[in-house]
Amino acid sequence: MTSSDTAQTPQTITMFGADWCRDCIRTKKQLDELGIAYTYVDLEADPAAADVAREISGRTNIPVVVYPDASHHVEPSNADVEAKLRELALI
Repeated sequence: MTSSDTAQTPQTITMFGADWCRDCIRTKKQLDELGIAYTYVDLEADPAAADVAREISGRTNIPVVVYPDASHHVEPSNADVEAKLRELALI
């Protein structure tokens, strides 16, 4: 995936993560269980995307979840994600 592939569209959630990351696994599971469509960017498969995630968040921590309103969370709790999805009327 190139950085142009990760561009936000009005209803897109993008999650930057890695399969070895427990917080990433938890956040993916939460989005899946809520039926939320999202783009998953695997930083192991696309190491260059780590630069994109770092530019967005200013940090190297993952996951980085970018919402349709261009806000983002870094290492969010399930409660943080749920609150944001409710704020955006996605759940």
